[in-house]
Amino acid sequence: MISFSFRRICQVALLTVGGALALSSCSDKPDTAQTLPYYGERDVRPRADGGPADTIFASIPSFTLTDQDGKTITNQTFAGKVYVADFFFATCPSICPKMQSEMLRVYEQFKDNPRVVFLSHTIDPAHDSIPVLRDYAQRLGIQDASRWHFATAPHDTIFRLAPRYFAAVEKNSTVAGGYAHSGAFALVDSDRHIRGVYDGMVKEKVDQLIKDLPVLLQEEAAKTKKAQ
Repeated sequence: MISFSFRRICQVALLTVGGALALSSCSDKPDTAQTLPYYGERDVRPRADGGPADTIFASIPSFTLTDQDGKTITNQTFAGKVYVADFFFATCPSICPKMQSEMLRVYEQFKDNPRVVFLSHTIDPAHDSIPVLRDYAQRLGIQDASRWHFATAPHDTIFRLAPRYFAAVEKNSTVAGGYAHSGAFALVDSDRHIRGVYDGMVKEKVDQLIKDLPVLLQEEAAKTKKAQ
């Protein structure tokens, strides 16, 4: 299991979204306009038949969450789709309003594309009940939970998931709201691989996410066609 400190995840996230960390080196693919890099660690495994070794990229682990409609969502919910994920809490007085405003901007660009879904995890499940999450979504203008899930789960589940999305979260009584977290938006492909991480507090970084999503969708379409 991957386990990082809040400080370390923040450092990695800042380097990632700031472009100082060459995470594209984690990919066997060139970083061109036609492909996106893979983020995170990888494992090269020799094949038993002696053929070219397989590269296994880091992926989002299996999870079970509950969204604002009270429906169970799992990795299978996102099968055949790409999704953008972040972490927030409903009473956040600091970065969350700006983050959700920027995420809403991405949503508006792709709300008519059923292959793009959004997932916001609450880091305060004790307060953010299903009715609270539903109200939060509705105040953002999100009526269809199948397109943008505001999800809850036991505290430990959420805090284990966050580092896998390059997000830093911690309970901290010294900060406003009682929780500290980074503003990372993670772009995830249909195989659970992270293909981009963006600072949700910076408009230009979110603009890049908007540009990268069609690139990933093109990759996904090509992959589907090849498999047929």
